[in-house]
Amino acid sequence: MNKSLLLATLIAAAALTACGKKEEAAPAAAPAAAPVAEAASAVAAAASGVADAAASAATAVDAAASAAAGAAAAAASK
Repeated sequence: MNKSLLLATLIAAAALTACGKKEEAAPAAAPAAAPVAEAASAVAAAASGVADAAASAATAVDAAASAAAGAAAAAASK
């Protein structure tokens, strides 16, 4: 009898929980997600541009250093 009473109580609690009113706050959050996603995309694109510029600058510095080393070697051999 105790098991039957416990089972009936659990079923009633589940039914009351399932039939309760639910607040729908999720649709209000969805419109705010779009600008955040756009901003994140813009930040990612800017970061990619900065990384590309840094790589180009590093290549230019390496080329200048190589040219300077070559010029110094040529001047030392004369």
